[in-house]
Amino acid sequence: MAGTILLLAITFCSKQGVAQQAEDSSRLSMDRIFLSGEFRGDYFNQPRWIDGGESYTTLELAGGAMEIVKHNTATGESSVLISKALLTPKDADSPLWVANYEWSHNRKMLLIFTNTRRVWRLNTRGDYWLLDVDSRKLKKLGGDLPAASLMFAKFSPDDSQVAYVSKHNLYVENLTNGKIVQLTSDGTDDLINGTFDWAYEEEFFCRDGFRFSPDGKTIAYWQIDASEIRDFLMINNTDSLYSFTIPVEYPKVGEPPSAARIGAVSVAGGKTVWMKIPGDAREHYLVRMLWTKDSDGFLVQQLNRKQNINKVWYCKPKTGLAANVYTDRDEAWLDVVDDWQWVDDKYFTWLSEKDGWRHLYLVSKTGDQERLVTHGDYDVVSIEAIVPSTNEAWFIASPDNPTQRYLYRVVMHGNGKPQRITPDDQPGTHQYNIAPDAGYAFHTYSTINTPPVTELISLPDHKVVRNLVDNSRLKASLQKLNLLPIEFFSVTTTDSVTMEGFIIKPPDFDAAKKYPVLFHVYGEPWGQTATDQWDAASMWHRLMSQEGYLVISVDNRGTPSPKGRAWRKSIYRKIGIINSHDQAMAAHEIMKWPFVDSTRNAVWGWSGGGSMTLNLMFRYPEIYEAGMAVAPVSNQLYYDNIYQERYMGLKTENLDDFIKGSPLTYAKNLEGDLLIVHGTGDDNVHYQNTEALINELVKHNKMFQVMPYPNRSHGIYEGANTSRHVFSLLRNYLMEHVEPGGR
Repeated sequence: MAGTILLLAITFCSKQGVAQQAEDSSRLSMDRIFLSGEFRGDYFNQPRWIDGGESYTTLELAGGAMEIVKHNTATGESSVLISKALLTPKDADSPLWVANYEWSHNRKMLLIFTNTRRVWRLNTRGDYWLLDVDSRKLKKLGGDLPAASLMFAKFSPDDSQVAYVSKHNLYVENLTNGKIVQLTSDGTDDLINGTFDWAYEEEFFCRDGFRFSPDGKTIAYWQIDASEIRDFLMINNTDSLYSFTIPVEYPKVGEPPSAARIGAVSVAGGKTVWMKIPGDAREHYLVRMLWTKDSDGFLVQQLNRKQNINKVWYCKPKTGLAANVYTDRDEAWLDVVDDWQWVDDKYFTWLSEKDGWRHLYLVSKTGDQERLVTHGDYDVVSIEAIVPSTNEAWFIASPDNPTQRYLYRVVMHGNGKPQRITPDDQPGTHQYNIAPDAGYAFHTYSTINTPPVTELISLPDHKVVRNLVDNSRLKASLQKLNLLPIEFFSVTTTDSVTMEGFIIKPPDFDAAKKYPVLFHVYGEPWGQTATDQWDAASMWHRLMSQEGYLVISVDNRGTPSPKGRAWRKSIYRKIGIINSHDQAMAAHEIMKWPFVDSTRNAVWGWSGGGSMTLNLMFRYPEIYEAGMAVAPVSNQLYYDNIYQERYMGLKTENLDDFIKGSPLTYAKNLEGDLLIVHGTGDDNVHYQNTEALINELVKHNKMFQVMPYPNRSHGIYEGANTSRHVFSLLRNYLMEHVEPGGR
């Protein structure tokens, strides 16, 4: 549920899809969206800044194989740096397929990630190969370790070694003599070294669990003890004659987290020194680590169980001693601070909402000094770069429009007044990959109606040096479609809550007619739907507008919109209550619009949006004629502890809040038509949620429909034709139960 689910477009072609495109290029269809590939965008593939920003490399396809190309930033001159021949192992018939790559610090070696395997959501396990650029030798790392078992391989700071994880143990491989030193030997399915369990990965984005010290002599790493975490058993009924269970270590609400600790070990091997961070290891989370530049120690962020206190500890790798140098608090919850790094070796950057807005601070290494860098009634969305040579911080913000994102810079020891870098004549959403010296950046710009373009720009003047990706093919396909531009609006409810939203109108829209509405919802603290940026998932919504529906989405209180702390934290202990209330009140106002048919409203959402759909159908049955809930949480007590306790508190303190916020509590109120869709192999929101809801609806004699997808995960995309089938099902159900078109 941590994150919204996007439309997963299949990119291969079919004769049927091509034939339909030829029949009417102005009309969308399920085949065109999912089979033709014509609405798949182009992307700038894995650029890497090198030579301090004077050059960069890209991963490019040539003759069905990967090559790495070097580009001069200023002139654009390019040449193949790593050919497919260099990427072909000895006695192999074809070159390696490069999933990811990393340059050594001296750029004489290349680390290649290939043959990857999925670990929960991402492919983070596979094989690593090392290419010596000068000798042109290609070598597979890992010795006799199992194939496709290596994770998070990285160069030591002096490029003499590579460290990696395999089967939950940590290794270091000497690149000169090939010697492999096993740093840990106690790794099991339950005792995890150098990486994380399901909950840490899903909710804290913790995957790579070890860090070299800057001097390369020590590795600090996480150890997760999940031995006390109970297994949730998913059942597979289709892949063998007899069914079998798939265990997932999954801590439900109220269950203690995995115990976590951080240790430091010499790269030569030996005994691990464990950090003496105070507190019960099963009642807090260790979520981020940052070495000091002199390798004297490292900082660790420690969140308490309720995640409303974040303590920063200065840890000494030789002794394990830990000193609390900084503490941040909030009455609701605190987000993990990703945007922290050293400035002048004396201060680290920090983001906090302590004055009501998310702002950038500088905190001294000892914690005795703190300086507010940004000032004003706006949120710093993210830090893009810290440039010590100019004493500047570059960050993303949007003070005037929460649906958009722009680049700013500020002098860190100045008056706190930011300078907008993004041109005023480019309203929309901007993303940047800034070169180390901040002289250049890869800039991607899109709007909700315009696919992304990527260009190389100079900074700070923001002048285009060259175009990199223009998505001309996708734009040409879109121009043929009979579509109206998506519009943004704001709506103010009787509670004086103003929400931003978007509306997609049918192409033949007639303001004198009344149209049905399909509301798309998410509404939890993990996602914002009304954003002025291109979204591939919008193609299905555009199809539904062509079918004759108004497609509308609004962001309620509690969503991560840059509108200040009060907006975001107002949902604390009220998930399912305040967000569904805001959505329903917004719908009440929208139903007053002269072109809206107040008797034909439908709602749909996925994950947290599925939960929202259920709450709206059950709590406000007078509004919605039909609902389609995909992968919903029906009972908040069934979800994982990290996510749900962050926003709802601890059930030992406020159990009633979890019950009041759960759709299951109100299922007896169902009046409209309801479709529930769920993958039975969902390791995130367990199918248990849907089965419990089925029982409750049956108990109250409520009629509904259910579509289980065997063994599919939370995204419901595994297996041939699955994504197309899911969205065809949603389309057909909507059209059957809510009449389309104006009247």
